[in-house]
Amino acid sequence: MLVSRFLDFFRSTGKQLFRDPALLAGFIPLFVALSYSTRDIRWLIGASTLIPFLVLAIRAFDVVTSPKGGRDGLTGLPCRAALLEVLDKYFATPGASTRTAACMVIDLDDFHSFNERWGREAADEVLRQTANRLRSAVRDNDLVVRLDADAFALYLGPSEGMTLDSTLSIADRIQRALSEPLVLHGLTAYVSASVGIALASKSPEPTAASLLVAAERAMVEARSQGAGALRLFSAEMQTEIRASHELAEDLAKALENGEIVAWFQPQVSTETGQVTGFEALARWDHPSRGIVSPAEFLPAIEASGRTERLSEVMLYQGLKALVAWERGGFVIPSIGVNFAGLELRNPHLIDKVKWELDRFGLTADRLSVEILETVITETDDDIVLRNIKALGELGCGIDLDDFGTGHASISAIKRFKTSRIKIDRSFVTHIDKDGEQQRMVAAILTMAQQLQVESLAEGVETIGEHSILAQLGCQHVQGFGIARPMPFEDTFAWLAEHERKRAPTPRIERQRGA
Repeated sequence: MLVSRFLDFFRSTGKQLFRDPALLAGFIPLFVALSYSTRDIRWLIGASTLIPFLVLAIRAFDVVTSPKGGRDGLTGLPCRAALLEVLDKYFATPGASTRTAACMVIDLDDFHSFNERWGREAADEVLRQTANRLRSAVRDNDLVVRLDADAFALYLGPSEGMTLDSTLSIADRIQRALSEPLVLHGLTAYVSASVGIALASKSPEPTAASLLVAAERAMVEARSQGAGALRLFSAEMQTEIRASHELAEDLAKALENGEIVAWFQPQVSTETGQVTGFEALARWDHPSRGIVSPAEFLPAIEASGRTERLSEVMLYQGLKALVAWERGGFVIPSIGVNFAGLELRNPHLIDKVKWELDRFGLTADRLSVEILETVITETDDDIVLRNIKALGELGCGIDLDDFGTGHASISAIKRFKTSRIKIDRSFVTHIDKDGEQQRMVAAILTMAQQLQVESLAEGVETIGEHSILAQLGCQHVQGFGIARPMPFEDTFAWLAEHERKRAPTPRIERQRGA
């Protein structure tokens, strides 16, 4: 098998190694010194022909003896596959349970912000120095790997003296080493790391994948406690993992068998009281638990990568409702559907939206795509930006959701053809009693008016809030003060009752830009 791996290596990578200038150059001083000592230039010429073969042999030996999976190009560390290979060997060793090993996952805290502040080059240097510090902090029989962008992992090899205390001591030593100041191009920077540890003896299953997942779960728990925290995997975490997996499996089935349904919350005009739209909001109609709160299942959908499927379900049910309302005698101008970052990264999103609109015979202006303000301000993904712009050009309404919580620029609002801003509920609550909030919302509304962008206030719960928003010039309102989200079958009765109450509606003079 060893010979076979050598032959495979020579066949697949030999040509590349002959063109490796760095390694070839490394042998030149050696041969120059030898030729000088022998005073024979012919020896130098003859020996130099062996350089490529020596390089090839060194690289081949490294490939054959190193764990699988290759090495990270930036840090030179092995990758995830190497860690799994070593852990598999540990669990396959007879008597492994009597010699404790451990897996440790290390995640640099808030590295995304560090990257934004210091730049890519400095961030890469931090990763290189972090890798070097980790190498220096471990023993000869340990393994350091790079898991992904800002995460590393350690395999702490088995030893008779390995105990929980000694493992925690190693983790503490690593955290202290990583917290030492870093010198980057003459400047000093500081980083910290969250650490998760899983002892092999506590692994949910005696497999490499199970132990690594346990260490990653402990790291996530540590990160939730704040920068520089450390957590040890426990049975309670395993229960949470099992429950999370079961929830993810249930949700996958629920999305396909119709348990995830759209509930609808109306949006009304502050000037006429007319219903100007509905927002489609996901609810889980669980067969045994009843209606499950979105706060419980939406994070699980995001974690399992199924938000795109959720949006497809909401889009279908929302457009279907528009057609049904119209047939029932209620013409609702538009339906709002939330699109998150994952859906917006789909290069085929525009084609999917067109197909759904054509399917129901609706024009694009009947669909309002709700996009979080933070998606626009924080993403630099070309596909996301292209899709948002294309949706606006198609004729869909672009609603900037939770406006005021991000840092959307005026140029971004215009560039993406934003048709409406949805003022976040944090600005709306108690606005009728808080003069400062009134001034802030008035400023937002003045900006919207000047940009010819419509406005909607979210989270309106009282008559007082509704009234002051109307006086300040907010064009639409939505919230419990108007109506709670309701199942589709209840919307007809609510619409009929709302129309009965609406006429006649007194007009309220606006204080534009007050």
